[in-house]
Amino acid sequence: MRRRLSVVLAGAAAIALSAPAYAQVPAGCAPNALNIPGAPFPCIYTDGRVTFRVSAPDAQKVRVRMGQGFEMTKGGDGLWSVTTTSLVEGFHYYTLAIDGSTVADPATRTFFGSGFYNSAIEVPARDADFYAAKAVPHGQVRQLSYFSKVTGQWRRAFVYTPPDYDTRTSAKYPVLYLLHGWGEDETGWTLQGHVELITDNLIAAGRAKPMLIVMDNLNAVRPGESAALYAARGTLTQAVVQSAQPAGAPARAGGPGRGGAAGAGRGGPLASEVFTEMMLADLVPMVERTYRVAAGRENRAMAGLSMGGAQTFGTALANLDKFAYIGGFSGSSGGGAAFDPKTTSGGVYADAAAFNKKVKLLFLGIGGAEGPNTRNFSDQLTKAGITNIYYESPGTAHEWLTWRRCFYEFAPRLFQSR
Repeated sequence: MRRRLSVVLAGAAAIALSAPAYAQVPAGCAPNALNIPGAPFPCIYTDGRVTFRVSAPDAQKVRVRMGQGFEMTKGGDGLWSVTTTSLVEGFHYYTLAIDGSTVADPATRTFFGSGFYNSAIEVPARDADFYAAKAVPHGQVRQLSYFSKVTGQWRRAFVYTPPDYDTRTSAKYPVLYLLHGWGEDETGWTLQGHVELITDNLIAAGRAKPMLIVMDNLNAVRPGESAALYAARGTLTQAVVQSAQPAGAPARAGGPGRGGAAGAGRGGPLASEVFTEMMLADLVPMVERTYRVAAGRENRAMAGLSMGGAQTFGTALANLDKFAYIGGFSGSSGGGAAFDPKTTSGGVYADAAAFNKKVKLLFLGIGGAEGPNTRNFSDQLTKAGITNIYYESPGTAHEWLTWRRCFYEFAPRLFQSR
């Protein structure tokens, strides 16, 4: 164990101890945008290949855990390196396996996914301009702590306020409640998703209405209940009891990978009744007490990615008196009991016209590489007379570029008259 710890610490000291290696950056390989300041590796080629370099001189085996994984080779200078095949554009989690211990790469920032912190790379996307930081008025992402009576715990939410929130002091704003996916948390939509930049750019272009966006952690349990189902972890270096991964939850294609550290699984836990109760009893009232919020269901929306999409459908469809806009990104292909064709009471098939009158927007988004289920579901709804918008992100799978694009298509449709 002592030798293994020394390997991990050696990796953590790579930036300080391997300066000569940093001078040997391959031509045409640009540092990953998510690297810590001054770290040139990992670096990314224009064709999507990535070169990783790690200092672990005492290690016997080092592997990059991303997708199917990439075995690294040790050079004469004690540095391990590998150049991958071309990766699809967008955000990718990864970790390092050093002699069996899974660690984050100390050369990059870390992001919460799969229940622990991963490193990440960002392969530049051709359409990255829509989530780029620009010289436009910027809103704020505010951190808010509140006590939940339902869970008996203090909770944290992040709230995006639009650029004019502090200057238009008499204005009241509509609210979008936006949820993350399995294994992630309330930081995901800002750190991985750049939701504040996307919204700033849309508002500046006159394409979206100024709104509040509330991002909470969708994992919620009552006092005394176990959170094991929601706290699934990958293989960690710490000696902790490992929670079981939800049955059928695969690794995200854009995450550390199939066989690597997982991402927001499509087969994760279904909608939580506890979260719905907590949201309606604690979160929504707290937001409406704290911020200048426009009243009424016509000014309230809910959306989420993957598991957060399932939660959105479970919550919003059961409470159409409270939500007029609903969105699922890679998490809407089933729709829950309300969309069960066999349902004769309460289900939307029973009265499509009444549903269409209540719901101003039903948005279904998916990655083009995720399969036909959501498209088929959208077609099924359309044939039943239920109005919906279907969007497919070209060439992406169950990953953050899909969800950034989904949000970019979804947000301009919110709080508009139809």
